[in-house]
Amino acid sequence: MAEGSVADASLFGADRRLCSADVLPPAEVRARIEVAVLNFLAALADPSAPAISVLPLISRSSANCSLRRALLTDDVSSVYLSYAFCKRSLTRTNDAKAFVRVWKMMEICYKILGEGKLVTQRELFYKLLSDSPNYFSCQRHVNQTVQDVVSLLRCTRQSLGIVASSRGALIGRIELHGPEEEHVDCSILGPSGHAITGDLNLLRKFSFSSDARYLILVEKDAIFQRLAEDRIYNHLPCILITAKGYPDIATRFILHRLSQTFPNMPIFAVVDWNPAGLAILCTYKYGSISMGLESYRYACNVKWLGLRGDDLQLIPQSAYQELKPRDLQIAKSLLSSKFLLDKHRAELTLMVETGKRAEIEALYSHGFDFLGKYIARKIVQGDYI
Repeated sequence: MAEGSVADASLFGADRRLCSADVLPPAEVRARIEVAVLNFLAALADPSAPAISVLPLISRSSANCSLRRALLTDDVSSVYLSYAFCKRSLTRTNDAKAFVRVWKMMEICYKILGEGKLVTQRELFYKLLSDSPNYFSCQRHVNQTVQDVVSLLRCTRQSLGIVASSRGALIGRIELHGPEEEHVDCSILGPSGHAITGDLNLLRKFSFSSDARYLILVEKDAIFQRLAEDRIYNHLPCILITAKGYPDIATRFILHRLSQTFPNMPIFAVVDWNPAGLAILCTYKYGSISMGLESYRYACNVKWLGLRGDDLQLIPQSAYQELKPRDLQIAKSLLSSKFLLDKHRAELTLMVETGKRAEIEALYSHGFDFLGKYIARKIVQGDYI
């Protein structure tokens, strides 16, 4: 696409070097939806318009994705999308329903913003399943269409009035200070920790105070609760945080905020030694292609503490598991990525060559209190990548 036609290809212009989604107030998002409708109506009224039924969207493909690399070693790199476009067309058989979904999604977002509400994508699904069952028959249709609208209007998902259900929690040497003088001391909580709200607007209003030296990102809730039960933060000054699996937006957002608030506090990830564990780490570290317009808002400089290939000697042979087809599929996707660090690629290659995977819980063969000692030892020895 020629340089001069970049701004014309989308409804809303932005930085020509890379694309991003803006955090906008409801009135401006509603105005952008109105502009989209007016442009469409104007095209309908013009018989010479060649493509009245086409919506230009920023392409969310790997071919249109690059990595904004850190200038310094400890800076953050993040995924971003360039100005290549895909289209949703009413005249193409495979696209017709996706085209209609975009308009239906904008219609419901317009109503949500007018009412001052926030809804989850799951709530949206059931509403749209009831109103338009021929177009929204599964959650995937909703999730993809939300990202289509983000690509079209160039605003964040939260700006559309949509929040993700948060599964995340944190605990340890940190105090949260809310906008209405509420105060949470996370060092005295039970092992379930403090539940992270899915409302990013509320999370933006929190301030933090902490004497921790490390931030430990844990893949699994069971491991998080084990470490919290052991009060690891009493002898290793740290904050524990988990999304209980694949990272949700709210957990990524608060982790990013913590990294900005405490720039000298390193973030160490504790994940399973399998392709999914590495994929989770990379999502925290770089963001995701599907949300490439917003990834820079959530990316953090995450270091891989464990499990890693060097730790396999600590695990009994009986605790290894065979890689599953899904593992191999994830590994193939990661290995094809142009972003993967060489040391990460080496770990992933070892997994594929051995055909094995290992879970963090395998370290319990040395006793239930071994995990905290393992983490502390690796941090002190600088054993991370």
